[in-house]
Amino acid sequence: MHRAILALAALLACVALGAAVDWGQSAAQQGGRTVAISVGHSRFGDTHVCALLASGELECWGRNDHGQADAPPGPFTAISAGNYHSCGLRETGEIECWGENRHGQADPPQGSFSAVSAAWYHSCGLRESGEIECWGDDRHGALDAPPGRFRAVSAGWPHSCGLRETSEVECWGPVPAPPIVQDLTSSDQKIPDRKMEAPPGRFSTVSVGGGYVCGLRESGELECWQYANEQIDAPSGRFQAISASEYHACGLRESGELECWRGVNNVSVDAPPGLFRAVSTGGRYICGLRNAGGVACRPLIPPAQADAPPGRFQAVSGGLSHSCGVRESGQLECWGRSGSVQLDAPEGRYRAVSAGEEHSCALSESGELDCWGPDWRGLPKVTPGRFSAVSSGGAHSCGIRETGDLACWGASTSGQTWAPRGRLRGRFSAVSAGAEHTCGLRESGEVECWGSNVFGQADAPAGSFRAVSAGGYHSCRLRETGEIECWGYTFDGQARPPPGAYRAISAGVRHVCALSEAGTATCWMVYGGVADIPAWLRKPVGRLADGRTELGWLPLGLALDG
Repeated sequence: MHRAILALAALLACVALGAAVDWGQSAAQQGGRTVAISVGHSRFGDTHVCALLASGELECWGRNDHGQADAPPGPFTAISAGNYHSCGLRETGEIECWGENRHGQADPPQGSFSAVSAAWYHSCGLRESGEIECWGDDRHGALDAPPGRFRAVSAGWPHSCGLRETSEVECWGPVPAPPIVQDLTSSDQKIPDRKMEAPPGRFSTVSVGGGYVCGLRESGELECWQYANEQIDAPSGRFQAISASEYHACGLRESGELECWRGVNNVSVDAPPGLFRAVSTGGRYICGLRNAGGVACRPLIPPAQADAPPGRFQAVSGGLSHSCGVRESGQLECWGRSGSVQLDAPEGRYRAVSAGEEHSCALSESGELDCWGPDWRGLPKVTPGRFSAVSSGGAHSCGIRETGDLACWGASTSGQTWAPRGRLRGRFSAVSAGAEHTCGLRESGEVECWGSNVFGQADAPAGSFRAVSAGGYHSCRLRETGEIECWGYTFDGQARPPPGAYRAISAGVRHVCALSEAGTATCWMVYGGVADIPAWLRKPVGRLADGRTELGWLPLGLALDG
């Protein structure tokens, strides 16, 4: 949800959504070679990742609002990242968990274990005796592991599965209707009392997804199924590992290449390129462990919004899942995922465009505005008149009239469309619509924000500035000296901008991008991002196989070299 203030940085952030991020071999070079990786579960995209180093220490990054990424000191021998909690297996065989614990999912029982698996609201461990023991939320029978001896366990929600010593798969817990993973946090939530019947035969490993399960046969072939042993199409061929999550699954081929797909319909999903020795999926991310010990992750946000059509543009703006540009001819063109009509750009000649969450607005050469997208809450409707700028946000848009007054329209659940009058304190020179708040830049250089302020994102500091950008729950502005200042939800201080002089800035939903005076683009996370990786895992960007620049979300000091 980027603004028209920084078209170039918006393009960078947009391309970043579809690019693989590779953090290379720096861990190995510093004696911290990664030996295992686990991506946390999340229905809503925000997740965290934990890596186990050869030293036995853990390194976690990403979403951390419950402390799920605050790994205790090692040594550990295994790691499993859950929804808002994580669990590790100590060298002594004891399990230690951290993060959210409202259901007891981070309170493991005492004793010695050989494996651990953290799910949404419960966790399971494999005792050295071969028995499975689970703890946490048991409202739906998630803790009712069958008796007997097992050699592997995979905890899901609300069902889980284990691999018996006979190599057969057995599952327990009711199964929600696939492919939707229901929100089972409410005590009155009801789900069908179905059982996840595993197909007969011998397996070498099993992984539980959202309403489905995938197993790796001893022959190396994959088999996936829903409840009542209903088969799901999976890629053919021989694999050495499988990882299933809420919406997608990935298999590690014997060649070391990754192949990923939508869990319940076998629609192909782009995986990080190269050779790997381990894979983990969760939330909306795929992470693989390279043979050399480096980590590569890729977000599952559909990459189509990054595939800009060929040709020359004079302006471009990246939205949530679509992008729009103004051709040199003045014609509009939009691309990306279209769940409604956000790609149906109007005909005519335009000089600016701003893509929001599901809608877009463009400024015609005559100064009039045109907006399109889903016709709800008055989003595509604008007040008549001539404008000099426009910005589209979450469910609202704002424009600056030629008189310097502001006009906003769309959803105003938090007062984000209650634009102040320009003549009261001077005219506005720029406006930026965020998720549920808006910020305007006065001609005097003062910033004024209004709308949602639950995290202080509308409490603009005093002073004179030359640019402003409203993001999800934070805002940023550019000082006359080129320094950046951000306020609002800056979890763990991660929105502290890097030092230096910049000439442009763009705040996204959960990250910020800035363009330095030298033309270098720098991006950093505000909170909770898989790409908010430790510094020792970063490496300079490279080139993809097709020659495109590999951008990613968080490599600092990113050089825009084409």
